[in-house]
Amino acid sequence: MSIQNIYCDESCHLPNDGKPVMVLGAIICPKDHARDVADSLRQVRARHGLSPHLEIKWGGVSPSKVDFFLDVITVFLDDPQLHYRAVIASKQSLQHDVFDQTHDDWYHKMYYQLLRHLVTSSSGDRFRVYLDIKDTKSAERIRTLHDVLCNKMRDFSHEVLEDLQVLRSHEVGLIQLTDLLTGAVSYAARHLQDSTAKVKLIEMLQTHTGRALDKTTWLSERKFNIFVWEPQV
Repeated sequence: MSIQNIYCDESCHLPNDGKPVMVLGAIICPKDHARDVADSLRQVRARHGLSPHLEIKWGGVSPSKVDFFLDVITVFLDDPQLHYRAVIASKQSLQHDVFDQTHDDWYHKMYYQLLRHLVTSSSGDRFRVYLDIKDTKSAERIRTLHDVLCNKMRDFSHEVLEDLQVLRSHEVGLIQLTDLLTGAVSYAARHLQDSTAKVKLIEMLQTHTGRALDKTTWLSERKFNIFVWEPQV
């Protein structure tokens, strides 16, 4: 039995932000390997002459740093112990009243869709999930999300999903890496083209995975798995 860490991030998650999709993303990494990944990211920063404290995030992608971010993505692609999953959820035509739910209820359901194939009792592993802090409601939202996920998995004693907590992304390199990949999926899903640097990163990911970033992949696809969710109408 081993411990698997899952690092999560989200893009366009607010209900009235005018964005057509919300994207939730997660990297799964063995707990014992997380320090090695952090060291690899520090080495990439050093190789490019950047501060060891520079935060890696999709919003920081620019033409002047595109080679740095390509090397960061290479860290993920070349590491067989790192796997990524994203849920692209359409926010258009949502009918929360029809399903007797709030936007937060729906948000929890989408997180379940993200994690249900990563957190599995059949593997014999235990899981710890870490999310980026987004707002002042994070602590309350995390408690609810932990309970919802465990109840749906019938993990009532929290033995499989043993921990779910918020962390600050600038302190955790793997959350930053998740932010970068999730930003790429969100950008592709919204069919944006306004940044040549961001397009270059997306093209690299698509070339190496052999998949478009805005389409559902086979469930068996482990390295870069995507599920596109559409609301019932």
